[in-house]
Amino acid sequence: MNSKIIQTIFLATLAQSTFAQLSPVITCWQQNTTEIGFADALTNVQAVNYSETYAYVKTEDIPFWIPIVYDWPNNPWFAVPMNYQFRFRLNPTPNVGPETKTGYGHIGLWKNGCSIYNPKDAKSFEAEEVWFQNAWYWEHLLGETFDHCLGHPNGSGEYHTHVSPACLYDIEDSLQVSPLVGYGFDNYPIYGGYGYEDPMDTTSAIVRMKSSYRLRNITDRTVLPDGTVLPASQYGPAIGPHNSTSTNVSLDDSPLAAPLGTYMEDYEYVEGLGDLDIHNGRFCITTDYPEGIYAYFTTLDWVTDIYGTGIKPVFPFVIGTAYYGEVYAMDGNTGPNSGFVEITEPVTPYVYTVASIMEEESSLEINIYPNPVSDLLNIQVNGGNPSEAIVASVYNVNAALVNRFTIVPGIINSYKVCNLANGIYYLQVRTSTNLMTHRLVVTK
Repeated sequence: MNSKIIQTIFLATLAQSTFAQLSPVITCWQQNTTEIGFADALTNVQAVNYSETYAYVKTEDIPFWIPIVYDWPNNPWFAVPMNYQFRFRLNPTPNVGPETKTGYGHIGLWKNGCSIYNPKDAKSFEAEEVWFQNAWYWEHLLGETFDHCLGHPNGSGEYHTHVSPACLYDIEDSLQVSPLVGYGFDNYPIYGGYGYEDPMDTTSAIVRMKSSYRLRNITDRTVLPDGTVLPASQYGPAIGPHNSTSTNVSLDDSPLAAPLGTYMEDYEYVEGLGDLDIHNGRFCITTDYPEGIYAYFTTLDWVTDIYGTGIKPVFPFVIGTAYYGEVYAMDGNTGPNSGFVEITEPVTPYVYTVASIMEEESSLEINIYPNPVSDLLNIQVNGGNPSEAIVASVYNVNAALVNRFTIVPGIINSYKVCNLANGIYYLQVRTSTNLMTHRLVVTK
Protein backbone atom coordinates (compact mmCIF):
# COMPACT_ATOMS: atom_id res chain seq x y z
CA MET A 1 0.00 0.00 0.00
CA ASN A 2 1.26 3.47 -0.82
CA SER A 3 1.91 5.71 2.15
CA LYS A 4 2.38 9.43 2.51
CA ILE A 5 5.76 10.28 4.00
CA ILE A 6 7.42 13.51 4.92
CA GLN A 7 10.97 13.63 3.59
CA THR A 8 13.90 15.96 3.75
CA ILE A 9 15.23 16.49 0.25
CA PHE A 10 18.09 18.44 -1.17
CA LEU A 11 17.35 21.47 -3.30
CA ALA A 12 20.13 23.42 -4.95
CA THR A 13 19.95 27.20 -4.87
CA LEU A 14 19.57 27.73 -8.57
CA ALA A 15 18.39 30.55 -10.80
CA GLN A 16 16.25 28.96 -13.51
CA SER A 17 17.55 25.37 -13.58
CA THR A 18 16.62 22.26 -11.66
CA PHE A 19 18.90 19.62 -10.17
CA ALA A 20 18.10 17.17 -12.96
CA GLN A 21 19.10 19.65 -15.65
CA LEU A 22 22.52 20.52 -14.30
CA SER A 23 25.70 18.86 -15.52
CA PRO A 24 27.58 16.67 -13.02
CA VAL A 25 30.59 18.96 -13.60
CA ILE A 26 28.52 21.51 -11.65
CA THR A 27 26.98 19.26 -9.01
CA CYS A 28 29.68 16.69 -8.14
CA TRP A 29 32.00 18.84 -6.03
CA GLN A 30 32.31 18.39 -2.26
CA GLN A 31 31.62 21.90 -1.09
CA ASN A 32 32.64 23.24 2.30
CA THR A 33 32.47 26.76 3.71
CA THR A 34 32.79 26.06 7.43
CA GLU A 35 35.23 23.24 8.25
CA ILE A 36 38.84 24.32 8.86
CA GLY A 37 41.59 21.78 8.24
CA PHE A 38 45.33 21.67 7.66
CA ALA A 39 47.15 25.03 7.53
CA ASP A 40 44.05 26.72 9.03
CA ALA A 41 42.44 26.52 5.60
CA LEU A 42 38.94 25.60 4.49
CA THR A 43 38.98 22.05 3.19
CA ASN A 44 37.60 20.72 -0.09
CA VAL A 45 35.80 23.07 -2.51
CA GLN A 46 34.73 26.52 -1.37
CA ALA A 47 32.53 27.67 -4.26
CA VAL A 48 31.02 26.51 -7.54
CA ASN A 49 29.63 28.99 -10.08
CA TYR A 50 28.32 28.22 -13.52
CA SER A 51 27.21 29.80 -16.76
CA GLU A 52 25.70 28.31 -19.90
CA THR A 53 29.20 27.22 -20.97
CA TYR A 54 31.44 26.82 -17.92
CA ALA A 55 31.62 25.68 -14.33
CA TYR A 56 34.07 27.56 -12.08
CA VAL A 57 35.45 25.63 -9.10
CA LYS A 58 37.23 27.46 -6.27
CA THR A 59 39.47 25.47 -3.92
CA GLU A 60 42.35 25.89 -1.48
CA ASP A 61 43.59 22.43 -2.52
CA ILE A 62 43.46 21.22 1.09
CA PRO A 63 41.56 17.89 1.21
CA PHE A 64 39.57 16.91 4.27
CA TRP A 65 41.78 13.88 4.96
CA ILE A 66 44.99 15.72 5.95
CA PRO A 67 45.27 15.70 9.77
CA ILE A 68 45.38 19.25 11.15
CA VAL A 69 48.82 18.57 12.63
CA TYR A 70 50.84 16.54 10.14
CA ASP A 71 54.43 16.20 8.95
CA TRP A 72 54.87 14.26 5.72
CA PRO A 73 57.43 11.48 6.13
CA ASN A 74 60.73 12.06 4.32
CA ASN A 75 59.30 15.18 2.68
CA PRO A 76 60.63 18.67 3.50
CA TRP A 77 57.51 20.43 2.16
CA PHE A 78 54.08 21.24 3.58
CA ALA A 79 50.70 21.79 1.95
CA VAL A 80 49.85 25.45 1.44
CA PRO A 81 46.40 26.93 0.68
CA MET A 82 46.54 27.65 -3.05
CA ASN A 83 43.48 29.87 -3.61
CA TYR A 84 42.84 28.17 -6.95
CA GLN A 85 39.92 28.67 -9.27
CA PHE A 86 39.57 26.35 -12.26
CA ARG A 87 37.25 26.52 -15.25
CA PHE A 88 35.53 23.44 -16.70
CA ARG A 89 33.58 23.30 -19.95
CA LEU A 90 30.10 21.82 -19.67
CA ASN A 91 30.40 20.26 -23.12
CA PRO A 92 33.78 18.53 -23.63
CA THR A 93 35.05 17.71 -27.11
CA PRO A 94 37.31 14.86 -28.25
CA ASN A 95 40.76 15.85 -29.46
CA VAL A 96 41.01 15.26 -33.21
CA GLY A 97 44.44 16.83 -33.73
CA PRO A 98 47.90 15.94 -32.41
CA GLU A 99 47.66 14.45 -28.94
CA THR A 100 47.99 16.72 -25.94
CA LYS A 101 50.39 15.27 -23.40
CA THR A 102 49.57 15.39 -19.72
CA GLY A 103 52.27 17.78 -18.55
CA TYR A 104 53.81 18.51 -15.18
CA GLY A 105 51.62 20.10 -12.54
CA HIS A 106 47.87 19.69 -12.21
CA ILE A 107 46.14 17.82 -15.04
CA GLY A 108 42.74 17.57 -13.36
CA LEU A 109 40.88 17.97 -10.09
CA TRP A 110 39.46 15.43 -7.66
CA LYS A 111 35.91 16.19 -6.55
CA ASN A 112 37.18 17.40 -3.17
CA GLY A 113 39.30 20.11 -4.82
CA CYS A 114 42.62 18.25 -4.68
CA SER A 115 45.03 18.44 -7.63
CA ILE A 116 45.64 15.43 -9.89
CA TYR A 117 49.14 14.93 -11.32
CA ASN A 118 50.34 12.60 -14.06
CA PRO A 119 52.47 9.50 -13.22
CA LYS A 120 55.82 11.32 -13.53
CA ASP A 121 57.81 12.70 -10.60
CA ALA A 122 59.46 15.51 -12.65
CA LYS A 123 62.82 13.74 -12.88
CA SER A 124 64.40 11.63 -15.61
CA PHE A 125 67.46 9.40 -15.84
CA GLU A 126 70.60 11.54 -16.11
CA ALA A 127 68.26 14.52 -16.75
CA GLU A 128 68.08 13.42 -20.40
CA GLU A 129 64.25 13.50 -20.49
CA VAL A 130 64.14 10.14 -22.21
CA TRP A 131 63.50 7.74 -19.32
CA PHE A 132 61.03 9.44 -16.96
CA GLN A 133 60.70 8.34 -13.36
CA ASN A 134 57.46 6.76 -12.14
CA ALA A 135 56.35 8.74 -9.08
CA TRP A 136 54.64 5.73 -7.50
CA TYR A 137 58.00 4.00 -7.17
CA TRP A 138 60.38 6.90 -6.58
CA GLU A 139 58.25 9.04 -4.29
CA HIS A 140 56.22 6.34 -2.56
CA LEU A 141 57.89 2.93 -2.52
CA LEU A 142 61.46 4.25 -2.44
CA GLY A 143 61.13 7.72 -0.99
CA GLU A 144 58.10 7.06 1.26
CA THR A 145 56.90 10.66 0.89
CA PHE A 146 53.17 9.92 0.44
CA ASP A 147 50.68 10.15 3.29
CA HIS A 148 48.13 7.43 4.11
CA CYS A 149 45.79 8.78 1.42
CA LEU A 150 48.60 8.57 -1.19
CA GLY A 151 49.15 12.29 -1.64
CA HIS A 152 51.82 14.85 -0.77
CA PRO A 153 52.81 18.49 -1.34
CA ASN A 154 55.51 19.61 -3.76
CA GLY A 155 58.09 22.39 -3.40
CA SER A 156 55.50 25.10 -4.06
CA GLY A 157 53.15 23.66 -1.45
CA GLU A 158 50.62 22.25 -3.91
CA TYR A 159 49.10 19.10 -2.45
CA HIS A 160 48.40 16.46 -5.10
CA THR A 161 48.13 12.78 -5.87
CA HIS A 162 49.62 10.92 -8.83
CA VAL A 163 47.29 7.97 -8.27
CA SER A 164 43.79 7.09 -7.07
CA PRO A 165 43.46 8.61 -3.58
CA ALA A 166 42.98 5.95 -0.94
CA CYS A 167 40.62 8.19 1.06
CA LEU A 168 38.36 9.71 -1.61
CA TYR A 169 36.31 6.54 -2.13
CA ASP A 170 36.53 2.91 -1.06
CA ILE A 171 39.08 1.44 -3.46
CA GLU A 172 38.42 -2.07 -2.10
CA ASP A 173 34.65 -2.07 -2.62
CA SER A 174 34.21 -4.36 -5.63
CA LEU A 175 30.47 -4.80 -5.03
CA GLN A 176 29.52 -1.26 -6.04
CA VAL A 177 30.14 0.74 -9.18
CA SER A 178 32.67 3.40 -8.19
CA PRO A 179 31.48 7.00 -8.01
CA LEU A 180 32.49 9.94 -10.13
CA VAL A 181 35.65 11.17 -8.41
CA GLY A 182 36.88 14.10 -10.48
CA TYR A 183 37.49 15.69 -13.87
CA GLY A 184 40.46 15.98 -16.18
CA PHE A 185 41.29 19.38 -17.62
CA ASP A 186 39.98 18.17 -20.96
CA ASN A 187 36.62 18.33 -19.12
CA TYR A 188 35.89 14.59 -19.17
CA PRO A 189 34.85 12.81 -15.94
CA ILE A 190 37.01 10.43 -13.91
CA TYR A 191 35.49 7.44 -12.11
CA GLY A 192 36.88 5.10 -9.49
CA GLY A 193 38.22 1.64 -10.20
CA TYR A 194 35.02 -0.40 -10.61
CA GLY A 195 32.50 -0.23 -13.44
CA TYR A 196 30.10 -2.30 -15.49
CA GLU A 197 31.52 -5.21 -17.47
CA ASP A 198 29.51 -4.08 -20.48
CA PRO A 199 30.09 -0.32 -20.79
CA MET A 200 26.65 0.19 -22.31
CA ASP A 201 24.66 -2.08 -19.97
CA THR A 202 24.11 -1.02 -16.35
CA THR A 203 22.63 -4.44 -15.56
CA SER A 204 25.88 -6.24 -16.41
CA ALA A 205 28.33 -7.46 -13.78
CA ILE A 206 30.44 -5.05 -11.74
CA VAL A 207 34.14 -5.57 -12.45
CA ARG A 208 37.45 -3.91 -11.67
CA MET A 209 38.53 -1.79 -14.61
CA LYS A 210 41.75 -3.22 -16.03
CA SER A 211 44.45 -1.13 -17.63
CA SER A 212 45.64 -2.00 -21.13
CA TYR A 213 49.22 -1.21 -20.16
CA ARG A 214 51.71 -3.87 -19.15
CA LEU A 215 55.38 -4.12 -18.27
CA ARG A 216 57.53 -4.62 -21.33
CA ASN A 217 59.46 -7.85 -21.83
CA ILE A 218 62.89 -6.19 -21.97
CA THR A 219 66.30 -6.95 -20.50
CA ASP A 220 67.80 -3.50 -21.01
CA ARG A 221 66.64 0.08 -21.56
CA THR A 222 67.89 0.76 -25.07
CA VAL A 223 64.61 0.90 -27.04
CA LEU A 224 61.49 2.99 -26.31
CA PRO A 225 57.98 1.48 -26.30
CA ASP A 226 57.26 2.88 -29.78
CA GLY A 227 60.26 0.97 -31.16
CA THR A 228 62.68 3.88 -31.28
CA VAL A 229 66.25 2.54 -31.00
CA LEU A 230 68.23 4.92 -28.82
CA PRO A 231 71.83 6.03 -29.14
CA ALA A 232 74.08 4.83 -26.34
CA SER A 233 74.03 8.31 -24.78
CA GLN A 234 70.28 7.93 -24.12
CA TYR A 235 70.26 4.41 -22.71
CA GLY A 236 68.46 4.04 -19.41
CA PRO A 237 69.85 2.36 -16.30
CA ALA A 238 70.31 -1.37 -16.16
CA ILE A 239 67.33 -3.46 -15.08
CA GLY A 240 67.91 -4.94 -11.66
CA PRO A 241 67.76 -4.21 -7.92
CA HIS A 242 68.03 -0.51 -7.21
CA ASN A 243 71.51 0.82 -6.59
CA SER A 244 72.87 4.32 -6.65
CA THR A 245 75.92 6.37 -7.44
CA SER A 246 76.17 7.19 -3.73
CA THR A 247 76.25 5.10 -0.58
CA ASN A 248 72.97 6.57 0.67
CA VAL A 249 70.15 6.33 -1.87
CA SER A 250 68.71 9.75 -2.69
CA LEU A 251 65.79 10.68 -4.90
CA ASP A 252 68.17 13.01 -6.74
CA ASP A 253 70.62 10.25 -7.64
CA SER A 254 70.80 8.70 -11.09
CA PRO A 255 70.80 4.96 -10.32
CA LEU A 256 73.13 2.48 -11.94
CA ALA A 257 70.25 -0.03 -11.92
CA ALA A 258 66.55 0.05 -11.18
CA PRO A 259 63.75 -2.55 -11.27
CA LEU A 260 61.41 -2.84 -14.23
CA GLY A 261 58.46 -0.54 -13.66
CA THR A 262 60.39 2.34 -12.12
CA TYR A 263 60.30 4.32 -15.36
CA MET A 264 57.32 5.36 -17.47
CA GLU A 265 58.92 3.85 -20.57
CA ASP A 266 59.05 0.44 -18.90
CA TYR A 267 55.35 0.13 -19.81
CA GLU A 268 53.69 -0.48 -23.16
CA TYR A 269 50.09 -0.09 -24.30
CA VAL A 270 48.45 -3.16 -25.87
CA GLU A 271 45.09 -2.42 -27.45
CA GLY A 272 42.37 -4.68 -26.08
CA LEU A 273 44.52 -6.09 -23.28
CA GLY A 274 42.23 -4.61 -20.65
CA ASP A 275 38.97 -2.67 -20.40
CA LEU A 276 40.43 0.76 -21.09
CA ASP A 277 42.05 2.55 -24.00
CA ILE A 278 45.43 4.28 -24.31
CA HIS A 279 44.11 7.26 -22.32
CA ASN A 280 42.88 4.97 -19.51
CA GLY A 281 39.22 5.49 -20.34
CA ARG A 282 36.28 4.32 -22.45
CA PHE A 283 32.87 5.45 -23.67
CA CYS A 284 30.19 4.17 -21.30
CA ILE A 285 26.86 4.77 -19.61
CA THR A 286 27.00 5.92 -15.98
CA THR A 287 24.48 7.05 -13.40
CA ASP A 288 25.63 10.62 -13.92
CA TYR A 289 25.59 10.33 -17.72
CA PRO A 290 22.73 7.98 -18.66
CA GLU A 291 23.10 8.93 -22.34
CA GLY A 292 26.78 7.94 -22.28
CA ILE A 293 30.08 9.81 -21.98
CA TYR A 294 33.77 9.17 -22.45
CA ALA A 295 35.19 8.64 -18.96
CA TYR A 296 38.55 7.91 -17.37
CA PHE A 297 38.90 5.30 -14.62
CA THR A 298 41.45 4.99 -11.83
CA THR A 299 43.21 1.66 -12.31
CA LEU A 300 43.75 -0.77 -9.43
CA ASP A 301 45.02 -4.30 -8.93
CA TRP A 302 46.25 -6.71 -6.29
CA VAL A 303 49.83 -5.64 -5.55
CA THR A 304 52.51 -6.78 -3.11
CA ASP A 305 55.08 -4.18 -2.08
CA ILE A 306 56.92 -3.01 1.03
CA TYR A 307 53.59 -1.92 2.54
CA GLY A 308 52.00 -5.35 2.16
CA THR A 309 49.52 -7.00 -0.19
CA GLY A 310 46.26 -5.36 -1.22
CA ILE A 311 44.26 -3.47 -3.82
CA LYS A 312 46.54 -0.63 -4.91
CA PRO A 313 46.93 1.80 -7.82
CA VAL A 314 48.57 0.50 -10.99
CA PHE A 315 49.94 2.21 -14.09
CA PRO A 316 48.83 4.56 -15.64
CA PHE A 317 46.85 5.30 -12.45
CA VAL A 318 44.42 8.01 -13.61
CA ILE A 319 44.94 9.43 -17.11
CA GLY A 320 47.42 8.02 -19.62
CA THR A 321 50.31 9.98 -21.06
CA ALA A 322 47.92 12.09 -23.15
CA TYR A 323 44.39 13.48 -22.79
CA TYR A 324 41.47 12.02 -24.71
CA GLY A 325 39.76 15.39 -25.09
CA GLU A 326 40.64 18.86 -26.29
CA VAL A 327 42.53 20.96 -23.73
CA TYR A 328 42.12 24.70 -24.23
CA ALA A 329 45.03 26.85 -23.07
CA MET A 330 42.68 29.84 -22.90
CA ASP A 331 40.78 28.13 -20.06
CA GLY A 332 43.74 28.79 -17.76
CA ASN A 333 43.88 25.38 -16.09
CA THR A 334 47.23 24.05 -17.33
CA GLY A 335 50.81 25.21 -17.62
CA PRO A 336 52.90 27.56 -15.45
CA ASN A 337 50.99 29.88 -13.10
CA SER A 338 47.67 28.26 -14.03
CA GLY A 339 44.65 27.71 -11.82
CA PHE A 340 43.86 31.34 -11.03
CA VAL A 341 40.95 31.84 -13.41
CA GLU A 342 38.91 35.02 -13.08
CA ILE A 343 35.19 35.03 -13.76
CA THR A 344 34.39 37.61 -16.43
CA GLU A 345 30.84 36.58 -17.33
CA PRO A 346 27.50 36.41 -15.51
CA VAL A 347 27.34 33.25 -13.40
CA THR A 348 25.01 31.52 -10.99
CA PRO A 349 26.28 30.13 -7.67
CA TYR A 350 25.61 26.46 -7.12
CA VAL A 351 25.02 25.95 -3.42
CA TYR A 352 23.51 22.88 -1.82
CA THR A 353 21.11 23.47 1.03
CA VAL A 354 19.22 21.00 3.20
CA ALA A 355 16.22 23.09 2.53
CA SER A 356 12.75 21.89 1.90
CA ILE A 357 10.08 19.52 3.15
CA MET A 358 8.22 17.57 0.47
CA GLU A 359 5.22 15.35 0.88
CA GLU A 360 5.49 12.55 -1.63
CA GLU A 361 3.68 9.33 -2.27
CA SER A 362 6.04 6.37 -2.43
CA SER A 363 5.68 2.69 -3.20
CA LEU A 364 9.18 1.91 -1.90
CA GLU A 365 9.95 0.25 1.40
CA ILE A 366 13.52 0.88 2.55
CA ASN A 367 15.33 -0.63 5.51
CA ILE A 368 18.78 0.67 6.55
CA TYR A 369 20.82 -0.60 9.50
CA PRO A 370 22.76 -0.18 11.71
CA ASN A 371 22.24 3.52 12.30
CA PRO A 372 24.47 4.94 13.78
CA VAL A 373 26.96 3.05 11.63
CA SER A 374 30.72 2.57 12.02
CA ASP A 375 31.66 0.20 9.18
CA LEU A 376 29.04 -1.42 6.93
CA LEU A 377 25.64 0.13 6.27
CA ASN A 378 23.06 -2.43 5.08
CA ILE A 379 20.42 -1.19 2.65
CA GLN A 380 17.42 -3.20 1.52
CA VAL A 381 14.78 -1.78 -0.83
CA ASN A 382 11.49 -3.53 -1.60
CA GLY A 383 8.61 -2.48 -3.77
CA GLY A 384 8.55 -0.36 -6.87
CA ASN A 385 9.29 -1.61 -10.37
CA PRO A 386 11.80 -4.50 -10.12
CA SER A 387 13.24 -3.70 -13.57
CA GLU A 388 13.85 -0.04 -12.75
CA ALA A 389 17.26 1.29 -11.70
CA ILE A 390 17.54 2.37 -8.07
CA VAL A 391 20.16 5.01 -7.36
CA ALA A 392 21.45 5.80 -3.87
CA SER A 393 23.21 9.09 -3.13
CA VAL A 394 25.07 10.00 0.06
CA TYR A 395 25.25 13.68 1.02
CA ASN A 396 27.08 15.33 3.90
CA VAL A 397 25.53 17.77 6.34
CA ASN A 398 26.25 20.63 3.92
CA ALA A 399 24.31 18.65 1.29
CA ALA A 400 27.39 18.12 -0.87
CA LEU A 401 27.36 14.85 -2.80
CA VAL A 402 29.79 12.35 -1.27
CA ASN A 403 29.01 9.18 -3.19
CA ARG A 404 26.51 7.71 -5.62
CA PHE A 405 25.90 4.05 -6.39
CA THR A 406 23.23 1.65 -7.62
CA ILE A 407 21.10 -0.63 -5.45
CA VAL A 408 19.80 -4.07 -6.36
CA PRO A 409 16.20 -4.35 -5.09
CA GLY A 410 15.08 -7.18 -2.86
CA ILE A 411 18.49 -8.05 -1.42
CA ILE A 412 20.78 -6.61 1.26
CA ASN A 413 23.23 -4.13 -0.29
CA SER A 414 26.25 -3.16 1.82
CA TYR A 415 27.90 0.26 1.73
CA LYS A 416 31.21 0.89 3.52
CA VAL A 417 31.44 4.14 5.47
CA CYS A 418 35.11 3.74 6.40
CA ASN A 419 36.09 6.74 4.25
CA LEU A 420 33.49 9.03 5.82
CA ALA A 421 34.37 11.27 8.74
CA ASN A 422 32.22 11.09 11.87
CA GLY A 423 29.06 13.15 11.54
CA ILE A 424 25.61 13.40 10.01
CA TYR A 425 24.89 12.31 6.43
CA TYR A 426 21.80 11.78 4.30
CA LEU A 427 21.07 8.72 2.18
CA GLN A 428 18.76 9.49 -0.72
CA VAL A 429 17.20 6.59 -2.67
CA ARG A 430 15.72 7.55 -6.03
CA THR A 431 13.90 5.92 -8.92
CA SER A 432 12.14 7.72 -11.76
CA THR A 433 8.95 7.83 -9.69
CA ASN A 434 10.09 7.63 -6.06
CA LEU A 435 12.35 9.59 -3.75
CA MET A 436 13.18 8.76 -0.14
CA THR A 437 15.76 10.35 2.16
CA HIS A 438 17.11 8.98 5.46
CA ARG A 439 19.35 10.59 8.02
CA LEU A 440 22.57 8.68 8.83
CA VAL A 441 24.94 9.05 11.74
CA VAL A 442 28.52 7.86 11.23
CA THR A 443 30.47 7.07 14.41
CA LYS A 444 33.77 5.21 14.53
